[in-house]
Amino acid sequence: MYAPKMVAVLYAAAAAFMATSFLVAYATDPTQLQDFCVAVNDPNAAAFVNGLFCKNPENTTADDFFFSGLNIARSTNNKVGSNVTLVSATNLPGLNTLGISMARIDFAPLGLNPLHSHPRASEILTVLEGTLYVGFVTSNEANGGHQLFTKVLNEGDVFVFPQGLIHFQFNLANKANAVALVALSSQNPGVITVANAVFGSTPPISIDVLTKSFQADSNVVKNIQSQFS
Repeated sequence: MYAPKMVAVLYAAAAAFMATSFLVAYATDPTQLQDFCVAVNDPNAAAFVNGLFCKNPENTTADDFFFSGLNIARSTNNKVGSNVTLVSATNLPGLNTLGISMARIDFAPLGLNPLHSHPRASEILTVLEGTLYVGFVTSNEANGGHQLFTKVLNEGDVFVFPQGLIHFQFNLANKANAVALVALSSQNPGVITVANAVFGSTPPISIDVLTKSFQADSNVVKNIQSQFS
């Protein structure tokens, strides 16, 4: 028979193991991997499953778990001055079903990764080069308000953006580039760039809807829409 003290230790160890197992079990994607997945009875009409089809393990090679080139800076010659290089199950097939992905973000001087959200992932970011001003906004609070959490990050600093919340990253330097590396808790985190989605959708959102939503003049809304058409 075990002594009472030993039994307590065994119970504690079992509880710790179960807690760890629970966390590991839910480390992968628990829900949908795209915006929607409409059911279809005819398999010949199916485009994909929830995620990606699995390769025969007998045909799997080391290259299926390998990606090269994240050390290469991408062009930031665009309106916002940033470029995101995503490594997901699309270009690193071995990530399929593992529930993780990562990305490199390049920033020009005063470059911005504009307001956006990831519907299927939390994000953890570390600065490799430069100085970034980052932040996220909470969802609607009981009083109708929203909290903004911001931080200035230097090389080696780390910041977390909770799943689904609108966030941004901005290079504070006038003359220097910046580079960040991020990890995301989904093999297909998705991204909704706020301005593009609201003002550049196809077909466009009604002017009446936008003017009332933003409490802005219709000419102002039309001018903004023209920037994203």
